[in-house]
Amino acid sequence: MSNGHHHHEVKGTTTISDSVVASIAGIATRDAVGVYAMGGGFTRTLGAARDMMARSDDVTRGVKVEVGEKQTAVDVDVVVEYGYPITRTTEDIRTGVSEAVESMTGLEVAEVNIDVLDVHLAGSDDESGESSRLR
Repeated sequence: MSNGHHHHEVKGTTTISDSVVASIAGIATRDAVGVYAMGGGFTRTLGAARDMMARSDDVTRGVKVEVGEKQTAVDVDVVVEYGYPITRTTEDIRTGVSEAVESMTGLEVAEVNIDVLDVHLAGSDDESGESSRLR
């Protein structure tokens, strides 16, 4: 069934930059259940961590990628919400990142390495920025 248009393969190359892969991986990581924050230095800034996370436009924070011609490797640093099984959260991250990156870029995800930097206890953030124990 031809509609009169002939489709021929147009030659050319497509290059997907590291930052594109890092953005996709970062968004997929944030979507994983149990992820509180990404990157280092969050839990020490008591109070503002959740707000910073919500307002942060940098989806690549805590994400490092290596992109080859056909494969990519992803490293992510996360802070996990207390009470969530870390093994389930990291499996969720791996699955989400590999599915998102592979479907959007066509690159095979060789590995997703996850560094769990800390655990965040809900309600431990304090408006004044200091622990309530120290008052």
